[in-house]
Amino acid sequence: MYRFKTKYSFVFALFCITLLTAQENRKTLIHSHNDYLQNVPFWKAYANGLDIIEADVVLKNGKLNIAHTESEIIEGNTLQMLYLDPIKYAIKNNIGDASGLMLMLDVKSKALPTLKKILVALKKYPEITSRPDIKIVISGQRPDPETYSSYPEFIYFDYQKLESDLDSDDWKKVAFISVNFKNYSEWNGKGRLTQEDYQTVSEAITKAHNLNKPFRFWGTPDSNTAWKAFSDLGVDIINTDMPHETSAYLNTLEKRTYTNTINSKVYRPTYATDQKEVPIQNVILLIGDGNGLNQISSAVLANGGELTLSQLKSIGFLKTQSSDDFTTDSAAAGTALATGTKTYNRAIGLDPSRKPIENMPEFLAKHGYVSGIITTDKVTGATPASFFAHQKDRSDTKEIAQDILKSKLSLFIGGGEENFTFDWKNTDFTIVDRIDKIGQHKADKLGYFLSKKGVPGVLEGRGNALAVATKNGIEFLNSKDKPFFLMVEAAQIDSNGHYNNVGGIVTEGIDFDRAITEAIKFADTSGNTLVVITADHETSGFSIPQGDLKKGIIEGTFTTFDHTATMVPIFAYGPSSQSFQGIYENSDMFEKITRALNLESK
Repeated sequence: MYRFKTKYSFVFALFCITLLTAQENRKTLIHSHNDYLQNVPFWKAYANGLDIIEADVVLKNGKLNIAHTESEIIEGNTLQMLYLDPIKYAIKNNIGDASGLMLMLDVKSKALPTLKKILVALKKYPEITSRPDIKIVISGQRPDPETYSSYPEFIYFDYQKLESDLDSDDWKKVAFISVNFKNYSEWNGKGRLTQEDYQTVSEAITKAHNLNKPFRFWGTPDSNTAWKAFSDLGVDIINTDMPHETSAYLNTLEKRTYTNTINSKVYRPTYATDQKEVPIQNVILLIGDGNGLNQISSAVLANGGELTLSQLKSIGFLKTQSSDDFTTDSAAAGTALATGTKTYNRAIGLDPSRKPIENMPEFLAKHGYVSGIITTDKVTGATPASFFAHQKDRSDTKEIAQDILKSKLSLFIGGGEENFTFDWKNTDFTIVDRIDKIGQHKADKLGYFLSKKGVPGVLEGRGNALAVATKNGIEFLNSKDKPFFLMVEAAQIDSNGHYNNVGGIVTEGIDFDRAITEAIKFADTSGNTLVVITADHETSGFSIPQGDLKKGIIEGTFTTFDHTATMVPIFAYGPSSQSFQGIYENSDMFEKITRALNLESK
């Protein structure tokens, strides 16, 4: 047990302010169980916004010692030192928000003399006792319940039965109801409650709620799964020995839980040419920026358990490390996919020695191909830029924009019109003002801007623009009577990962599948098209601990706001799709595509 040796200082107050976590709109109260055993008693729980702070009290030699038994008493660790003085200090110095705070004193010595001594001690703390929004709750050894109403206004009691025989005045002094969880279930917090235990526990909660008092179990498992289960079951107060972790989990639960409302209609491929050795004329490469396996899983589960993507049979994994870092950025990863060469982070179409590398549209143009790019990012964004530009840094926006005029692209669709400051009328590109004009347009080179600045997300009203752009882009390139290459990027899976936005990840992933559907449909119709779907990297360390398949509910958690080094899936469909199975470097994809096309790689 940690023992305090000094009074509270400005530095300690600053520590508390730093740790303080907002508690707005929380439905479940959090109880710091045996708080005095924390390495920083009181302040750790208070700084994390916990509502109830518990301390065992043993009266010995006239002192209110904080300990479980007399043998565990540490000299100086008193109720005043560890709890009353800190609460007074926090109130006086406006540290955090003490409103609604409950200090639960679990009395381990005889009830009446200990409670009498507690009342004497509290007289010296009018800052606490005069506030109607702060409660001192007595648990453990308690006086006769029929005497509860005789105690001062600030004193309340922990009631430990699921039925009440108290009169109304005594009942008003009950702060909450507590019962032992192990009387209802032996669940250890892993997996799920059995159906029988779930029923038993639910009935206990219902009985408590019928008494119109906040309810808690004590002796509960202490884990994310348990906190979520108790919260869903309607337990009002959750016990924990991990104040920070519980607070962080429960207070972000609503934000991290998304109920899906959009849909990708699943297309079931014919597989007529899938994994067949027949000539390939066209290649459609779809890149989900930041789209790791868990991001894909969330879209699958939120979309009723399947996507068009999940129908594909040829699956592998890409290793994503850049030439100069364990964890890649989008520029290095995009360049590896576009050129077949690993390079340094932030590079656009340059090798590690900063020399230009031939990208896929440039390579294929020598063999009579036309090419296009589509993105929900700005056209100058790192991934799309890797397929037409050659610049030392992804932030060289002006230079990247100029490179599009020298590129081998016949089509571009994306955001960021404001980054292109030249007069398009003096270029080879025709800029159209409607997305539905693209498919039948006869221009040699065509561009369409989804937005002046950044492209809105699905949750911001973008609608089905990516799938519509993909369908029209395919039609435009296919009308050239030449083989074509099209890169389609779903960019905002990544940006929502950076923001730890579960709803954004899910909806952008489902929207990506709508674009994938257009590609797979065309592959089935044409019979000579290879479709490859992958990601440049994973973003945010996203995982899916819980959810509801029938309701489309996804709970997400995150390990970072940045990219991770985990491998990403690669899917393929159409002729020679089986050659994309296995585990390999992201830079190997270029050669796999050119080999599938029977073209001599560079």
